[in-house]
Amino acid sequence: MGSAQRSTLGLVDGSTTHEKASYIDNFPVYVKELIAGGAAGAFAKTAVAPLERIKILLQTRTNGFQSLGVHQSLKKLLKHEGVKGFYKGNGASVIRIVPYAALHYMTYEQYRSWILNHYPILGSGTHIDLLAGAASGGTAVLCTYPLDLARTRLAYQFVDKRGSFEYGRKGFQSQTAYKGIKDVLFSVYKEGGTRGLYRGVGPTLIGILPYAGLKFYIYEELKRHVPEEYENSITMRLSCGALAGLFGQTFTYPLDVVRRQMQVGNRLSTVQGGEAGFKNTLEGLTTIVRKQGWRQLFAGLSINYIKIVPSVAIGFTAYDTMKFWLRVPPRQKSQPTSSA
Repeated sequence: MGSAQRSTLGLVDGSTTHEKASYIDNFPVYVKELIAGGAAGAFAKTAVAPLERIKILLQTRTNGFQSLGVHQSLKKLLKHEGVKGFYKGNGASVIRIVPYAALHYMTYEQYRSWILNHYPILGSGTHIDLLAGAASGGTAVLCTYPLDLARTRLAYQFVDKRGSFEYGRKGFQSQTAYKGIKDVLFSVYKEGGTRGLYRGVGPTLIGILPYAGLKFYIYEELKRHVPEEYENSITMRLSCGALAGLFGQTFTYPLDVVRRQMQVGNRLSTVQGGEAGFKNTLEGLTTIVRKQGWRQLFAGLSINYIKIVPSVAIGFTAYDTMKFWLRVPPRQKSQPTSSA
C-alpha cells in the first residue's frame, strides 16, 4: 500500500472519528447525563434481578418462602418456574429503571449545580450531594412510580410450571395472573384510578429522600478521600459505591417493606385479615410490628445486602464510565459549576 493511499485512509479514519466526536459533543450535557444514567440503571438492575425477585417474595410473605434462605429460595424458583422465574418482573423493572435512573442521575447533577449557583452561602462540600441526591430521588420516584408498582405486582405472583399460581398465600389460585406491565397498569387503574397507581408512594418518598441523599453523599465523601492517582480506578468506584449502598439502605429498609406490602394491597389484605390495608406509612410500620413482628420490617434485608453491593456499585461505576465515554465535562469540586 502506497504512502499516499495510507495517508488518504488515515485522513478518512481520522475524519470519521472526528465527526463522531463532534456529534457526541453537540449533545447538551443534561442529555448525556440522561443517557449515562439510564444505561447504568438498566445494567445494574439486570445484574441483580434474581436477588430482587427473592427479596420481594420475602417482603410480601409469599407462601412457601417465609422460612427459606437465599440459596433454597433460588432453588425453589428454578424448580417451579425455571430460569425465567429469576427475571419475572425484570422487564417492568428495566422499563422503570431506565427513566428512573436517567432522571435520578441527571436531576442530581442539575440540582447540585443549581444549589451551588444560587445558594453559595451553603458552601460546596459533600452536604450539597446529600441535598441534591434527596431532591433527585423524589423527582425520579414521582415520575416513574406506577412502573415500580407494576414490577412488584408481577414479581409477587408465584407461578409454577404446571400453570397454577399464588399471590402471597394459599387462596389465590382462582385469581387471574397478570399478563404483563400493561395488564397490571390497566387493572390497577380500573380498580383505584390514578390514586391506585400511586399506592405506597408515601413510604417510598419518605424512604427515598434520605436513601438517595445518603447514597450520593457517602459515595462522593468516600471519593473525596481517595488519592488522586486512584480516582479513576474501577475497583475504587465499585468499593465506594458498595459502601454507599450498604449504609444508605440499612437506615431506610423498613420503609421499603411497608411500600411493598402497600403495593400488593388488596391481594395481601384479603388473606391476612386486612392487615396490609395501611392508610399511611406510620400505620403500616406499627401494624406490621404488631401483627407480623418487628423482624418482618427487615425481611429480605440479608438478600438486599447481597444485592445492594453489586447494584449500587455497578450503577455508580457504569454512570461514571458512561460520562467519561460521552465526554461529560468534569465537575469542579470546590467551586459552583453549571456544566455538571
